[in-house]
Amino acid sequence: MAETTVVHLLRHGEVHNPANVLYGRLPDYHLSDNGRQMAETVAKTVAGRDVTALFSSPLERAQETAAPFAETFHLEVTVDERLIEAENIFEGLSLGRGDTLFRNPRFYRYLWNPLRPSWGERYTHLVSRMRAAIDAAREAARGHEAIMVSHQLPIWTIRLAAEGRRLPHDPRRRQCGLASLTSFSFEGDRLIGVGYSEPAASLVKRPTVPGA
Repeated sequence: MAETTVVHLLRHGEVHNPANVLYGRLPDYHLSDNGRQMAETVAKTVAGRDVTALFSSPLERAQETAAPFAETFHLEVTVDERLIEAENIFEGLSLGRGDTLFRNPRFYRYLWNPLRPSWGERYTHLVSRMRAAIDAAREAARGHEAIMVSHQLPIWTIRLAAEGRRLPHDPRRRQCGLASLTSFSFEGDRLIGVGYSEPAASLVKRPTVPGA
């Protein structure tokens, strides 16, 4: 029988972001106290799992989310640049109301093709880099489990691809909550299922910045 390997994609916890900035890849955005509790809650939930490899996006909020898992499983965190947040030209702007960007005429030139999308990293590129990262994690943890800390849009996009769904989507319909686990199960190198869970759902207090 083929070995079973599970790769868990973990979205980081809540970030301290009182100005509601689309922070993207900007430095110095850290977990809030509640975000740290989210990470600790998920680490306790999966403490009995057979996790033998731990990876993280290079951004602070992801590495801070990975920290309690490193302690729980006595693992070093491997930073993987492929797990980083998606590029976005609106990075650094305060969103205010959710539709503010789309109502501002000076941004219209970036909104011409939502199928690509024209305002940021191509969905196909997201899929390519996330798939490569998952393949590396699967190899590192073959026959066991791996945890990879990443961000909402990269995780959701690779899930859409894995399930054979269209990549363009409505951000409001993403199933990828804070500190959620999107779990890819493999027999050998063959994907056999995708699962989803929110162990820290009770700690989510309010809507968050899309794509963060």
